[in-house]
Amino acid sequence: MKTLHKIAAISVTAIALTAMTGCSNMSTRDKNTAIGATVGAVGGAILTGGSGIGTAGGAAVGGVIGHQIGR
Repeated sequence: MKTLHKIAAISVTAIALTAMTGCSNMSTRDKNTAIGATVGAVGGAILTGGSGIGTAGGAAVGGVIGHQIGR
């Protein structure tokens, strides 16, 4: 079982590093939009108890807010 946990931890780390390198050439506005959408999705999921519509709505609202910051 410990081997499975090690494999899972290594996989999650590799995926996270790959995802972060994909954002290296994004503009500040793009990064703000992505961060806003992520925070909004998490907030929407928490507020609605994991509802898909709440998560998507939170992501949309958070992305718009993140896009507008810094104007």
